[in-house]
Amino acid sequence: MDFDLSDAINVLRRTPAAVRVILTDVPDGWLRGSEGPDTWSPFDVVGHLIDGEETDWIPRARIILARGPNPAFVPFDRFRHLELNRRAAPAALLDRFARLRADNVAALEGFHLTPSDLALEGIHPELGRVTMRQLLATWVAHDLGHVAQIARVMAKQYGDAVGPWRRYLPVLTR
Repeated sequence: MDFDLSDAINVLRRTPAAVRVILTDVPDGWLRGSEGPDTWSPFDVVGHLIDGEETDWIPRARIILARGPNPAFVPFDRFRHLELNRRAAPAALLDRFARLRADNVAALEGFHLTPSDLALEGIHPELGRVTMRQLLATWVAHDLGHVAQIARVMAKQYGDAVGPWRRYLPVLTR
């Protein structure tokens, strides 16, 4: 499927509500359960999504749009949220994510990106040259990957409880 900006914005706009529906008022075991050591719980994933809103997607888009002589991105700390949000209330994190995403979608729409803007390049610290189109498509895929991760991690909390049905539930074995 080719990248379509309005479709991308539509998905980006929906992610906070999808995450909120899944996580609001769930017991702590569902919220903070993980897949084992050095894996993220749904709570951790929300913190990571917030970090992306604050330091990744729109800041990088602005670097690209500035068209400066060195459009290098600041490296993204994928683990900053673990310490930053440790004591945060889950509802507050969900609210913060929704607020930040609404602001960032408004900023994205305010850029009035043209096809030539989508072809502009920035420099990723590991990947090298990337286009605005690739950055925005990655933002959407990143969101959907983390929504799937939240569902997978939650499903695995009942991995033993499902008994023999486990073999019919690939979400528990992948």
